[in-house]
Amino acid sequence: MVVIDDSGVKSYPFAMNEKKASCIFEYIYFARPDSVIDGQSVHDARFMMGRVLAREAKFKGDIVISVPDSGTTAATGYAYESGIPFVEGLIKNRYIGRTFIQPTQKKRDTSVKLKLNAIRSVVAGKSVIMVDDSIVRGTTSGKIVNMLKQAGAKEVHMCISSPPIGYPCYYGIDTSVRKELIAATKSVEEIREFIGADSLHFISLEGLKSCVSEVNADDMCYACFNSAYPIADGEKPAGDSKYVFEQRKK
Repeated sequence: MVVIDDSGVKSYPFAMNEKKASCIFEYIYFARPDSVIDGQSVHDARFMMGRVLAREAKFKGDIVISVPDSGTTAATGYAYESGIPFVEGLIKNRYIGRTFIQPTQKKRDTSVKLKLNAIRSVVAGKSVIMVDDSIVRGTTSGKIVNMLKQAGAKEVHMCISSPPIGYPCYYGIDTSVRKELIAATKSVEEIREFIGADSLHFISLEGLKSCVSEVNADDMCYACFNSAYPIADGEKPAGDSKYVFEQRKK
């Protein structure tokens, strides 16, 4: 860990063993799709996530669309596997960042309105299969589903290329309050009702692992899905990454 403060730059080694615990979300969302991490093509992993989603969900529809840009590669994989055509149903404003990172709900809601627009001529009267990378709080997904239906979509079936996020990340991602994670308090069916989709399917954890075939599955962190945090036995995260770091220094 590199710490930069008023006293300068310091580097602290704090790993207690050689076990790896790389973030699975690099492959799902964070990394650029043209990246290769530990020998695994991010594009190939996301494309395979879409294919696995098509096999697991078996949704029937007229078109496949993505929530751009992070859902696009998985959506093309779904279309390839299912034979349902992929089209652009949502257009992204390139000047708005990731909405779940916004600090307040009001700002997240405003960002969604500014970030995406549905193409009415594409989705009107269609049964739409929409692919996205994750559902964190659920508010963004609900607004997108509503936007598509207001644009005339007959049905919206949603596929997610990550399992339900039910546990906070203590290693740098801004999802540290569990009560804000919709999957921590709601079942898949309850999430579907909350966002207003006609159907909802999250990729299975085993299905996700199969998509990152070039990497040892035991070398990845899946804690946000299953609470198996890659920390020493007996340590319990106390709400932020600083605690974990301090424990390591001890």
